[in-house]
Amino acid sequence: MAAQKPRTGDGPLEVTKEGRGMVMRLPVEGGGRLVIELSRDEATDLHDTLAETLGL
Repeated sequence: MAAQKPRTGDGPLEVTKEGRGMVMRLPVEGGGRLVIELSRDEATDLHDTLAETLGL
C-alpha cells in the first residue's frame, strides 16, 4: 500500500511531461490543485489562446 502524502498547501503552477502528454497542476482558490492532462495539440492551443489574450 502506498503512503499518502499530506496536503502541504497549494503549491505553484506546474507542468510535467508524462508519457505522450503533459500534466498541468493548477492551484485553485480555496485550496488544492486542479490536475489536467493535455495532449501536445491541446497544449499548443492553450498556448496560442493565452498569448492572444495577453497580446503577446
